[in-house]
Amino acid sequence: MTNFSVWAPNASDVHLHLDGEDIPMHPRPCDHAAAADGWWCSDAEMAPGSRYGFRLQLGDTWTDPLPDPRTRRQPDGVTGLSQVYADDFEWGDDHWTGRILPGQSIYELHVGTFTPSGTFAGVEEKLDYLIELGVTTIELMPVQPFGGERNWGYDGVDWHCVQESYGGPDGLKHLVNAAHNKNIAVILDVVYNHFGPVGNYTGMFGPYMSTAATDWGDVVNYCDSGSDEVRAYVLEAARQWLTEFHIDGLRLDAVQTMVDTGAIHLLEELSILATEIEATTGIQKTLIAESDQNDPRLVAPRGASGLGGFGLDAQWEDDLHHALHVLTSGEEHTYYRDFASMDALAQTIAHVFYHHGNYSSFRGRKHGRTLDVDAVPAFRFLAYTTTHDQTGNRPAGDRPSQYLSAEKLVLKAAIVLCTPYTPMLFMGEEFGAQTPFPFFCSHCDDALDRLTREGRQRQFRYQGMNEETVAAMPDPADPETFQSAKLDWDFTEENARVLEAYKTLFRLRSSLRFTRPWLSELTVEHTDSWIGFGYADAFIVANLSDSEVTAPYTGTLVYSFTDPTIGEEGTLLPPWSFAILTDVHHTS
Repeated sequence: MTNFSVWAPNASDVHLHLDGEDIPMHPRPCDHAAAADGWWCSDAEMAPGSRYGFRLQLGDTWTDPLPDPRTRRQPDGVTGLSQVYADDFEWGDDHWTGRILPGQSIYELHVGTFTPSGTFAGVEEKLDYLIELGVTTIELMPVQPFGGERNWGYDGVDWHCVQESYGGPDGLKHLVNAAHNKNIAVILDVVYNHFGPVGNYTGMFGPYMSTAATDWGDVVNYCDSGSDEVRAYVLEAARQWLTEFHIDGLRLDAVQTMVDTGAIHLLEELSILATEIEATTGIQKTLIAESDQNDPRLVAPRGASGLGGFGLDAQWEDDLHHALHVLTSGEEHTYYRDFASMDALAQTIAHVFYHHGNYSSFRGRKHGRTLDVDAVPAFRFLAYTTTHDQTGNRPAGDRPSQYLSAEKLVLKAAIVLCTPYTPMLFMGEEFGAQTPFPFFCSHCDDALDRLTREGRQRQFRYQGMNEETVAAMPDPADPETFQSAKLDWDFTEENARVLEAYKTLFRLRSSLRFTRPWLSELTVEHTDSWIGFGYADAFIVANLSDSEVTAPYTGTLVYSFTDPTIGEEGTLLPPWSFAILTDVHHTS
């Protein structure tokens, strides 16, 4: 059994508040020139189940008991006392060896709205459904504790802890154990670029934040004075998920907002940590970055000559989403405006990034870096038709399935699933869900709820939304906004039709080997109305227009959602349709 300790360099004195009693703590002996300075210790033992917190003397004032920044359990929410957590879960996944990234199919879900119960147990009940769909990996949106009971998860504050209303730490372990026993990997979305606005007391303990800010809160201190312990705080959390919780990988939120000017970036340290854990456990661990910088250095090998890669396994690829969205919806506001051409779609399929050092009109400057398609395999980039961001960061949170036809939905899915990139689905898209996914929160503070609502409205006005659209935005703090986001599992005939198409596309993706690693081997051809890409033995032609078109490719029709006609001059495609072909020949 261990003793209590806390890093609190901002405090002149610290008391442990344990089961209602205040117990003085003492500074941990150390070299005062070392980064470990600022730790306080107690002789009291950490008995499982005990409630505790820390009272800090800041100047002449003592704080109320505050939860532990490294708390493992918060049974009363982010503002309550911490609880000593006993790690006594009995695992049954000794056979599990993990999943390498090539060949994976990822399914992003929000625990609170994926099922009626909004719990890890609810997700567990859907594992067989996901297997039948063709999913190999589930990616959980953040599950760290947040203010209230309703949140996307990106307002988390306790980075070693699990939201109680979802099922707490044991609930998460039970889900991971069950998933592994069904041959499904589990990736956890983590937020290491800011803390949420409710329950964040870290700044009272020490220099967890720097003076800069993101759109969501203060930047985490990764390179200023005292940052060694902050970096250790993050690395300890990552190690905990990848070892104790048997998590198979981490999705790292908005890494471009992590300010780190040191010689070894925190992302590189996380990559090194994952490699060490793989070496000691024999189980693959996958790190996936979200970034809007179009920078392949994220996934380049560590120490690559002249490149200085971070060594992450994969990164989200928004450009393909943007091109597909513009071509099927007609929306061209803000960052979409550069993607309003078939050439943009062709560029993203062939080279990952549309912006690769060229001009971005939204940013008013050049953006991105060119990818060497012979050096970085395609599976290191995640492709998708939508995500929680691309749906939820619309005023109404309306899904593509709420404003596009089934033909357009399946067309987008076919294009994504026939690329060599790693596909990712957002929960419900596979059956054309008609429930929205708006932004929701429950900060339990009227003023903060108001500021959140007004901030999102300002953002939408900046994006060029009209006032009527902005005014119709559902209130994020209204419980009905959260309830509206829960998936409806009572399928209509149209839902079933779309779902069957997704299942077929997943099967064909594997059997026809659309997953080949090198983009240089991929053939891509297009006009203003159609696009075709693939290989001699597996090819897709797609019509992204309101008129019939003939693409100059013939072959054996393997699958289509509509009724194309294969003729001597090519494949006649109805509006918004596709055809997957084998034994392919170009007719011109």
